Amino acid sequence: MSELIETPPEDARPFVVPCRVLRPDAPLRWLRLGWQDVRAEPRLTLMFGCVILVVSVLVSALAWALGRFALLATLLSGFVFVAPLIGVGLYCVAREREAGRVPSISHSFTLACRVAGQAGVFALAQLVVLLLWSRAGMMVGAFIPVAEGNLQGLTQYLLVGSAAGSIFATVTVASMAFSLPMIADRDVDMITAIVSSIHAVLRNKLTMLIWAALIVLLTLLGFATAYLGLVVIMPWLAYSAWHAYTETLDVGDWPKLEGDCLERS
Repeated sequence: MSELIETPPEDARPFVVPCRVLRPDAPLRWLRLGWQDVRAEPRLTLMFGCVILVVSVLVSALAWALGRFALLATLLSGFVFVAPLIGVGLYCVAREREAGRVPSISHSFTLACRVAGQAGVFALAQLVVLLLWSRAGMMVGAFIPVAEGNLQGLTQYLLVGSAAGSIFATVTVASMAFSLPMIADRDVDMITAIVSSIHAVLRNKLTMLIWAALIVLLTLLGFATAYLGLVVIMPWLAYSAWHAYTETLDVGDWPKLEGDCLERS
């Protein structure tokens, strides 16, 4: 409780959480620390990994059966809202280990319930981004029609579409890089967490570009193994994201969620 007493009042805190400047090799260190968590907690890792596998397979099966527009609806209404809560549960595992406590599924579940409201705000923000992203793709197709055999038109379409997509992808990655781990650790609102995450990414562009590339490569590897690799890869990335957060953001001015995840429940 001493840490909660020593933190400054809410109106005395900065709007954006201060961040540290990172070296380009920091993502490799995060992955190494995350892998240590995987090895230390194989049971919890596999439990969460199996949940991620089942959700991924169900989303893909529904999308395949119902078509492209159903894919968008399924992703937006289902996985986008479930994924933050799964991530918070995994962050709790890394958080408990870092504090020298023994993680448990009940701790993760309780923490996920406690921050469900904040995770919902995050999901809604991502929902808006994805809807705008989808609309932008439709507009590109409308303004740059591609006739069959028109190589120049196809090239223009791909270039403009990729440029527009990269903007939305950057906003998505920047907003989620550190925000979810922060709400799993500190008593902070989601808007402050998202703005602070984007600020930290902009201050460490090269490092975060390397981190994003590693995430994409490992995720593609998971898909290439018929989703089975996701059982280990996604929890590994979540643990690594926790270590990225603790190393990047200076959150000392924000009250820490009390030691054990079961407290105040």
